[in-house]
Amino acid sequence: MKTRLSAILIFLGPALFIMTVFIIIPIALSLLISVTDFNVYAIFDWRNAKFIGFQNFIDLFSDEIFWKALFNTFYALVVALPLTIIFSLLFALLLNRGATYLKSFFRLSLYLPSITNTVAIAVVWAWLLNPRYGLLNWFLGLFGIAGQNWLSNPKWAMPSIIALVVWKAIGPNMLLFLAGLQNIPDFLYEAAELDGANRWKQFLHITVPSLRPQLLFVSVMLVIGYLQLFEEPYMLTKGGPLNSTMSIVLYLYRQGFYQFNFGYASAVAVVLFGIILALTAIQMRLRKYQE
Repeated sequence: MKTRLSAILIFLGPALFIMTVFIIIPIALSLLISVTDFNVYAIFDWRNAKFIGFQNFIDLFSDEIFWKALFNTFYALVVALPLTIIFSLLFALLLNRGATYLKSFFRLSLYLPSITNTVAIAVVWAWLLNPRYGLLNWFLGLFGIAGQNWLSNPKWAMPSIIALVVWKAIGPNMLLFLAGLQNIPDFLYEAAELDGANRWKQFLHITVPSLRPQLLFVSVMLVIGYLQLFEEPYMLTKGGPLNSTMSIVLYLYRQGFYQFNFGYASAVAVVLFGIILALTAIQMRLRKYQE
């Protein structure tokens, strides 16, 4: 028994240590700091931090910018999540066809944005969306369509960022769906075709049920990722114009590292953690209900 326990600790010890140092302890510290007025002075002397209870949360829920950031984050989530799943699955279905020409090239092309540095991508997208010499407005001008100030117009700034994050997320999720598609036995489609099922019915009754594990994993990871939207709005718009692209994490970053209100920023982090935990639990429960 002791030998088995020792073996378990040997294999799990490094992972548990890393999880404790980089996940459990930071979460505990965030919970602790969120009920204090922790600021830049308290970094050097914790005695400067005072316990204020739930005042940070009371101030947070009466903060208009927080609610704006929350709305923007859920707006990006609601729009980007289905688009990412649809396009990822569509490209996976196309690349799963045996006669697809240059299959490896297209797989690499679609996956490449996900491993490219976000700063480099932001620079390219800022050029593409430039109102004066951007490629997008030039292309629209060929058809007589007036260009837009994509990143300076509150109406179009968030859709522009959503387009970027969806484009980045298609590649890895496409590979997950592609792996799932390749594990579906061919005889299921052959039997369905003999029974008179067309391509659409085969997709609904064979492909989608067979991809439930991948759909669950992709949806959970995308929800977590999109709720933590930060790099794209930070690099392209800094949360503007008029806070139209302010996300929760960007608002947290501003409060913590611009205004040094670490207690208030920790309260934002706690609220975001609760939202992610709740949505993940709902998704897992729905999965069990479907089974």
